[in-house]
Amino acid sequence: MDEKDLEILFTLLKNAKIPKSKIAEKLGVTETAVRKRIEKLEAQKILVGYQAILNFKKAGLFFSFTGLDVEPERLWSTLNILKEMEEIYNVYLTSGDHTILAEIVSESLEKLNEIHERISKIEGVKRVCPAIVLEVVK
Repeated sequence: MDEKDLEILFTLLKNAKIPKSKIAEKLGVTETAVRKRIEKLEAQKILVGYQAILNFKKAGLFFSFTGLDVEPERLWSTLNILKEMEEIYNVYLTSGDHTILAEIVSESLEKLNEIHERISKIEGVKRVCPAIVLEVVK
């Protein structure tokens, strides 16, 4: 991975819908070169997907970053269960305050609480610490 690949990644982080022609113009290369670089980054699993960023409040949805503390011997089985839950959009293995960080989206606060309760019953989960997003600032 070189400087151009990094520039492509940072550009896509800011706007995944940016036309490849605009990235090419910014980098001083052809659109074909950008397309090939993106395909290579995808094949290498460096670029693993694209997401919409929602204003959850305006959409009437509820969103939380939920930290989980998990017994070390149950870490991988817990991660596998969380990956399969449709309400969870991203799961991260982290250092710091919590072992796992999950991004959860729900239609109601009650449903979000039910999801957190379901997670708390997974074998090995010691603590569930939701941080409900009140406003998307950036």
